[in-house]
Amino acid sequence: MSPVYWLVWGVVVAFALSAVSGLVWAIQHGQMERFAAGARSIFDAEEPVGTVTDGFPRREGRSGP
Repeated sequence: MSPVYWLVWGVVVAFALSAVSGLVWAIQHGQMERFAAGARSIFDAEEPVGTVTDGFPRREGRSGP
């Protein structure tokens, strides 16, 4: 095999190992717990969960979504 193939496979293996090690770290440090609480943490009384309070401006004379 040429050195390019070895380089490509090395990068693939390094990426896979870093992804797995990141997942293991996240599990060990409690990052994978309480997803719902973390997702709701950005909302407050002025913008309750499930209520759209902002939107994209529309051009004049244009209808539809």
